Amino acid sequence: MTSNVVYPLATSSWGTEEIDAINDVVASGRFTMGEKVAQFEKEFAEYFGSKYAVMVNSGSTANLLMVALLKWRHNLTRFEGANIIVPAVGWSTTYFPLTQNGFRVNFVDVDPETYNIDVNKIEEAINPSTVAIMPVNLCGNPCNFTEIKRICAKHKLLLLEDNCESMGGKWDNRSLGTLGFAGSHSFFFSHHLQTMEGGMICTPNEGDYHWLKSLRAHGWCRELPDEFELYNKTGSFFKDSFTFVTPGYSVRPLEMSGAIGSVQLKKWPQLLEVRLENMKYFKELFEDVPWLRMQEEKHGDSTWFSFGCVLQGALKGRRDEVIQAFEQGGIEARPLASGNFLNQPVVKMMPHYNHGNYEGAQDIDENGFWVGNHSTDCKAGIFKMFTILKGLAE
Repeated sequence: MTSNVVYPLATSSWGTEEIDAINDVVASGRFTMGEKVAQFEKEFAEYFGSKYAVMVNSGSTANLLMVALLKWRHNLTRFEGANIIVPAVGWSTTYFPLTQNGFRVNFVDVDPETYNIDVNKIEEAINPSTVAIMPVNLCGNPCNFTEIKRICAKHKLLLLEDNCESMGGKWDNRSLGTLGFAGSHSFFFSHHLQTMEGGMICTPNEGDYHWLKSLRAHGWCRELPDEFELYNKTGSFFKDSFTFVTPGYSVRPLEMSGAIGSVQLKKWPQLLEVRLENMKYFKELFEDVPWLRMQEEKHGDSTWFSFGCVLQGALKGRRDEVIQAFEQGGIEARPLASGNFLNQPVVKMMPHYNHGNYEGAQDIDENGFWVGNHSTDCKAGIFKMFTILKGLAE
């Protein structure tokens, strides 16, 4: 990659407010998770219409704790061959928590237009040991939850959302990440809100909320109510602060991450507005060209985390050439999420179902890539990308 990047994958949305928030935490002397994290959790839940929210140190660990709930609180691994349906295109830590918690990964193909799970192929993948569906709202784009919810109700399956790329997206006027049993969000540098590292789990269930807090911090009971299904506190700090009741992790966020999150959340309407302006320009250039297929927004309102693209027509099969031209032109591009995850070397270590019907995912694997969308104006970079691709296609 040339050092003269004209269209980076991501840019910072920080200003002096975030620095001030960090300095306030430093001045307080409280660096580990505390009141600022709790405040951000409450604000996030209220803003996006969730009853509860639990902050963790990444979107990946948000997925980990969501799936751990299925194993430890809801005992779903008691079913032999218990499996969870996921799209074949996602992120590595969409899938790893399933394997790590004893579930078989049940891969379903993706829709070539939306890049999200193909609802027409879900039911044929369901078997008697299927316990949940975990769709990924890819690149900000809502899945077809009308059909997914119908299928979940028909087959008595839980619905989890990997919503790490799609904060603020809407389906049926409801926020993505709040539509089922639990939903994850990410606040990594390239994502919609930037605490740089951080994540959030939304859930409507109070019991799951308390379990998540224990799983987040060593499995201890400190944050539980005085009386709860896991443990009734004695009233002794000495005993109650070091009693462990779940097989937990240590995935707490820093206090400064919570403080930054509160600042960023106030900026969210403005940040989204700029992203949508960039999207309008991207569509003006690329929507009708015969040599590139952009992601379609068909089932709700996308927040356009990035611009997912699939080469077709005159550029089909020429991705290596395109990426080389991008690198020379100062444009950062990456594979479109995982590509077809069944092609990843690690999949041989993961108990899974391969249904042999992954045309949409394979096309993305061979011809797909994504470029950034920012909360700052990136139209000049988008135009440079268009110019390069048009030149190659013609």
